[in-house]
Amino acid sequence: MAVELSDIIDLYRDVLIQIATPYSTGTGFYLRDHNIIVTNEHVIRGNRQVVITGREINRQLAQVLFYDIKYDLAFLSPPNEILPKVSLTSGSIVREGDQVIAIGHPFGLKFSATNGIVSNTLHRMNDIDYLQHDAALNPGNSGGPLVTMDGHVAGVNTFIIRDGNNIGFSLPSRYLSESIHEFESRGSIASVRCHACGNFVSSENIDTSYCPHCGTRIELPNMVEEYEPIGVNKTIEMMLSELNHNIDLARIGPNLWQIEQGSAKITVAYHEETGLIIGDAFLVQLPKQDIEPIYQYLLKENYNLKNLAFSIRGNDIILSLIIYDRYLNVETGKTTMQMLFEMADHYDNVLVEEYGAQWKS
Repeated sequence: MAVELSDIIDLYRDVLIQIATPYSTGTGFYLRDHNIIVTNEHVIRGNRQVVITGREINRQLAQVLFYDIKYDLAFLSPPNEILPKVSLTSGSIVREGDQVIAIGHPFGLKFSATNGIVSNTLHRMNDIDYLQHDAALNPGNSGGPLVTMDGHVAGVNTFIIRDGNNIGFSLPSRYLSESIHEFESRGSIASVRCHACGNFVSSENIDTSYCPHCGTRIELPNMVEEYEPIGVNKTIEMMLSELNHNIDLARIGPNLWQIEQGSAKITVAYHEETGLIIGDAFLVQLPKQDIEPIYQYLLKENYNLKNLAFSIRGNDIILSLIIYDRYLNVETGKTTMQMLFEMADHYDNVLVEEYGAQWKS
């Protein structure tokens, strides 16, 4: 039975999870019945652990429990928080012409839901049947759920055809159900599906780096080499580490880190093409009225500040720093970065308490 679209979207807002690694960002969703987060393998590839966050989820680390290159599936350890329940539906129930909703975090946005129509339930590729639909999928949607109008997960959003005018493909939930069943039947321990022979392999039946069934080289999730930054990224992470921030938790995407200092959230980004390291502290929002005093204050502070500057983007008040990578070293960079963190935590309180700025929601 169909339910209200707004109710479906509200439910999935709470189970949808944003995933970030040093290599990519993507989407996942929590299945309470199985106590796992589901996503695509290509989202978590090359990582033992990833950073997760959501509307009801504080930023935290999740361990990779299982991955499957063939079906492009991965399971992660559950979040600390208690989340609502969503259920899978059999892929055979979905028919051509059915309306579906693709839900995810495209382009790093916090939440997006797009409607579409299923045009083919048997698009076959590499011996796998995919659901073909026209619900818009964009970078970052990977690993999110494709949802029916009765609120069940019909599939996992997996890939698009470039320049295909919203032609997207989702792995039907029957493949996901089969993988979950096999994962749980083996005790829900760290495992992988061999990409050559298709057998499940875990620490219980492997004592080398080769599949015991066919001899193909494989890696269990806990055997994957830990990420090691190089070059400018290594210097940035050394700076942040010396300022007592958890580097594993700070990584929120390629060349991107987020730091929390008191009530302030600071994003640090390295732009390789320009050689700029930019730190942006999104402080508060402009007051709804009588904004002249706050503008005067910001202009005065900009005149007095060293290495930092205020700017306005939309209604957001931002405190920023810029460092050229050619001049970057740990000591001087750490001093400038620490100044940004401390001043951000100072200024947001001043702007709210003395000039009527509004806290960001």
